[in-house]
Amino acid sequence: MLDELLATAALVGTAGVVYVAAAARVVKQYERGVVLRLGRLRGGIRPPGFTMIIPGVDRLRKVNMQIVTMPVPA
Repeated sequence: MLDELLATAALVGTAGVVYVAAAARVVKQYERGVVLRLGRLRGGIRPPGFTMIIPGVDRLRKVNMQIVTMPVPA
């Protein structure tokens, strides 16, 4: 009985760790995150930092906000 309970607890714990690892995302300081749920825009942007999504349902697209300078010939 105790062995089954420990095995179940270990399985649930492992599944939880895998879920969090799949859901965790980091948006860098010069980026913004746009979340698409099943291909449709899900409200607002994600600011820089740690964010979570629903794996398999959400997709986080990172948009680079850096300014790109290009030389202009005179």
